[in-house]
Amino acid sequence: SERRDQLAGSLSGGEQQMLAVARALMCRPRLLLLDEPSLGLAPLIIEDLFERFTTLNKETGLTMLVVEQNANLALDMADYGYVIESGEITLHGTADKLKNDPAVQEAYLGA
Repeated sequence: SERRDQLAGSLSGGEQQMLAVARALMCRPRLLLLDEPSLGLAPLIIEDLFERFTTLNKETGLTMLVVEQNANLALDMADYGYVIESGEITLHGTADKLKNDPAVQEAYLGA
């Protein structure tokens, strides 16, 4: 309620991101598309945002298609994932399979 009279353009990046998701959820979609939801946000806001996405998925069963550069974040909330390089799917599988794949660990997870 503290933001009720505030214009959307004056909200922080994280608040704008949450507002955009809230607007989309008002339509009660069966699929939510998230394109780089962490882009430009502070680490604490990113963590909170992805926790909310995970909770939303568990509580409502809403399917989410997430395009995300941060492989750790994406795989932590995913059931299934794809690795795309130069427009081609190079790997796919369950989140656990991808997290444990040596090529994924080296290229995307900093292992």
